[in-house]
Amino acid sequence: MNPTHVGLLQNLLLATAMVGVTVLIHFWGLILLLRIMGHTGHRLGADRSHAGQAMLVLLVVFGIFGLHTLEIWLYAMLYVALGALPTLEPALYFSTVTFVALGYGDVVLPVTWRMLSAIEAANGVILIAWSTAFLFSVTGRLRLLEHDWLEPRKTRAAPPADSPIVADPGDVGP
Repeated sequence: MNPTHVGLLQNLLLATAMVGVTVLIHFWGLILLLRIMGHTGHRLGADRSHAGQAMLVLLVVFGIFGLHTLEIWLYAMLYVALGALPTLEPALYFSTVTFVALGYGDVVLPVTWRMLSAIEAANGVILIAWSTAFLFSVTGRLRLLEHDWLEPRKTRAAPPADSPIVADPGDVGP
C-alpha cells in the first residue's frame, strides 16, 4: 500500500474515532443538561419568574460551553500525543481555532495530520450548530424571548364560581 494512502487512512480512522467520541460526549452532555434543568428549574423558580428562567438559560449556556471545552481539550491532547504539536498550549490554541472554524493559520499541523484537523473543523461546526439548536429549543420552551417579557403580567379576575358568565368565549366546557 502506498505510504500516502496509509497516512490518509490513519487520519480518517482517528478522525472517525474522535467524531464518534465527541458526538457521544455531546449527546450525553445534553441529556445531562436536560436532567439538571428538570431538577434545578423548579428550585430556580423558572416556572414562576423571568429571573429563574434567565438563570436556567445561563446554566444551559455554561453547560454547553463546558461540553465544547472538553471536546476541544480531547483534540488538543490527541495532537500532543501524536507529536503533531509540541506542547499543550499551542495544541489547545490550534484545536480551539480549528473547532470553531476560524482557522487563523498561525499554528499549523504537519502535512501528515492535516486531514484530522479538517475533520475537527467540520465536527466542531456540527456540534456548535447542535448546541445552538438545543439552546434555541430551551429558550423557546421557556418563552423567554417573547416580545412582551418586559411588560408586567396582566391578570384577569375570574368571575365568581356561581356566575353564569363564561370567563373566555372560547371556553365552553370542561
